[in-house]
Amino acid sequence: MPQRLSPMYAMFIAALALAASSPVSAQQKGGKHHTLAATLETVQWGWLDPNEPPKLKVNSGDTISIETMMHSHDKIKPGITMDEIIALRKANPGGGPHSMTGPIYVEGAEPGDVLEVRIRKIVPKPFAVNFNLPGKEFPTIGALAPEMPDGFVRFMPLDLKTRTAKFKPGITIDLKPFPGTLAVGIDPNDPSPRKGGVKDNPMAPVSTLRPWKNGSNMDINELQEGSTVFFPVFLKGGLIWTGDSHCRQGNGEVNLTALECSFKEILIQPIVRKDMKLEWPRIETRTHWISVGFDEDLNKAMVNAVREAVDFLVAQKRVPLTRYEAYSLVSMVGDCRVSQVVDVRKGVHCMIPKSVFTKK
Repeated sequence: MPQRLSPMYAMFIAALALAASSPVSAQQKGGKHHTLAATLETVQWGWLDPNEPPKLKVNSGDTISIETMMHSHDKIKPGITMDEIIALRKANPGGGPHSMTGPIYVEGAEPGDVLEVRIRKIVPKPFAVNFNLPGKEFPTIGALAPEMPDGFVRFMPLDLKTRTAKFKPGITIDLKPFPGTLAVGIDPNDPSPRKGGVKDNPMAPVSTLRPWKNGSNMDINELQEGSTVFFPVFLKGGLIWTGDSHCRQGNGEVNLTALECSFKEILIQPIVRKDMKLEWPRIETRTHWISVGFDEDLNKAMVNAVREAVDFLVAQKRVPLTRYEAYSLVSMVGDCRVSQVVDVRKGVHCMIPKSVFTKK
């Protein structure tokens, strides 16, 4: 008679079998580690160019430690004047101020796939800045731009031991670093203006200013260590970029900038998913699933984010939901927040708490 396994041992064997059969587990175990430093050769200023040669090629499941720069190829630094900040803003017409490290080519990523990007660790560099441009010259940049005619800039050293920044005596800010901009290669159908005013080339560079289906300037402050972003793939290799590094941001990012910093390291793990289909990015944290919506009209951005939340709930397999039930659930437990109002395309993200699902 064969020996009977104890229930605990049987569960252990089953767990091992599941892990062995999981492609993600296998990739994590065998993945290589790579490093991508931020240099003038690996960092692009203000544009996502699909024709830019990859700076690194990795396999699905590898890990990458990426360094980032401050804005405008690291030209934003302590001591810079508002006039110099304005000149840098004007020096790259149509482009964003963001310094973008990349692109990183992920082997096996094809258009129509999903690229799962896990954020494993973030280590900031030791200074940060916040500024608004003068409303008298930039009357549409910032929620209160017409009421703030002058520019304002404040540099803050970061205490990386206590993970805090002092805004001024009596005001201390806890650091919660995240990538303001995390992107895959451009969507050829993105209606954004293209570099140089090109109108008939879907592969012309796209500014980093506007968030879109490929992510880009999402400014979603939930993208901290331990979170995961799922991107629809538009171009072969996925093509990952990151920059616009933030060390803290309130929802809305109302004056134009967050606590802008740069990262000594953001450690990510990209995984190619052939078993998923997405139209817009989706985020997962330890406690929430997060849908996103972007549009020049904040009301339409809200509609996009809510629709994505409803679609996610209808598709999930934990508890079957009709579309009406999903819509009802989002209204009761979905926390829809304004991500930012300063990137031409406004952003909304709707947070669905995992805790409402009690069925195992």
